[in-house]
Amino acid sequence: MALIELDGIVRSYRLGGEDFLALRGVSLRIEEGEFVAIMGQSGSGKSTLMNILGCLDTPSAGDYRLAGEQVSALTRARLAQIRSRLIGFVFQNFNLLPRVSALDNVALPLAYARVPRKERLQRARQALERVGLGDKLRNTPGQLSGGQQQRVAIARALVTRPQVLFADEPTGNLDSATSVAVIELLQQLWQAGQTIVMVTHEPDIAAHAARVITLRDGQVLSDVRQTPLVLASGAPA
Repeated sequence: MALIELDGIVRSYRLGGEDFLALRGVSLRIEEGEFVAIMGQSGSGKSTLMNILGCLDTPSAGDYRLAGEQVSALTRARLAQIRSRLIGFVFQNFNLLPRVSALDNVALPLAYARVPRKERLQRARQALERVGLGDKLRNTPGQLSGGQQQRVAIARALVTRPQVLFADEPTGNLDSATSVAVIELLQQLWQAGQTIVMVTHEPDIAAHAARVITLRDGQVLSDVRQTPLVLASGAPA
C-alpha cells in the first residue's frame, strides 16, 4: 500500500460566475521513503495539489488516501488531526515567530498537541541538533541567517515525527549557496528514511529528488524517476 494514493482528483473553483478547473483528474502513488519533486509553471495546479496532499484543502471529486486513510471527504477538525499526526510542513517564508527562540519555535507544534513541556523541549532540542543548529537554541529568527531560519522551520516540521514532509518552495527565498545547503539537508533526511514531497519551479532544485512529477493545466504531464544529483558532500547514497 502506497503512503499517498490519489485517484481521479479534481479541484474546481467558482471564479467570476464560472467554474475553473485547477486539477483535472490527477492520479498518482507515492511510496514511503520517496523523495518527490512536483514541478510546473504558474497555473499548472502544483500549489492546489500540494494543498490537497497536505490536507489544507479537499478535492471536488476523486479519492485521496493517506497512510491508508480516506481523507477526501473528512471534516476540517479531522483534517487538522491528520495534519498534526502524519504531516510536517516547510514553507518558503519560514513562518517563524519573530520574538521566540529557535527552541520554542520548534516546540510549538508539540504545545498544541499538549505534550508536556519537559518532553517537548527535549524533542525540540533533538530536532535542532538533527538539522545542525544545536548551538542556536536560544537565538531568535532575527539573529539567524535565512538558511538557518529554514533549518529551524525544517526542525519544527520534523519534531512531530511526521510520516511525510511537505516542502513548498523551500529554497524560494534563499540565495544559491544557501539553497544548496537546505537541499543537502533534505537529502540527508531522505537518506535516513523520511518521505519528502517538494514543490519547486526550479529544475536545478528538482534535480536533487529521486522522482519528478510535472503538471500542466491541472494534469500530470510526466512522472519520471531519476538518479538524484549528488551534492559535494555526498549526502545521498
